[in-house]
Amino acid sequence: MAVEIGAILEGKVTGITNFGAFVEFPDKTTGMVHISEVSSSFIKDIHEKLSEGDTVKVKVIDINEKGKIALSIKKALPQEEEQKPKRGGDRPRRSQPQVWTGTQRTDTSNMSFEDMMARFKTVSDEKMSDLKKNSAAKRGTSTPRRGGNQKG
Repeated sequence: MAVEIGAILEGKVTGITNFGAFVEFPDKTTGMVHISEVSSSFIKDIHEKLSEGDTVKVKVIDINEKGKIALSIKKALPQEEEQKPKRGGDRPRRSQPQVWTGTQRTDTSNMSFEDMMARFKTVSDEKMSDLKKNSAAKRGTSTPRRGGNQKG
């Protein structure tokens, strides 16, 4: 069993630190799996995923000039398991761009860029107007004051 970059090997976790885990191979060589290489998802505490004595499959990702071996558990996984989770969950992306008009989304696939910008500006102006009215109502005034904290 040769320890070379790109090799996928099986070893035993012999030690765990805050920043990673040490894995020993049958030929008594040892490498380290950094905490960022344990899983595709964020891990706050490595003990959530690994314990001393665990047998793990790792991929050799680097061997530096001093002979230190860098390992990865997540890169040793099959491709479909290795993929990072998408932000925003597993929601599929929309096929057509859409604009929020306040109460509904409008399909913009047949609109020009200028039309989309005009619609955005209109909706934005309406939202800002509503926001100003709501904040004025909370202050107990009929119209928003200008100039900040002036009394009068």
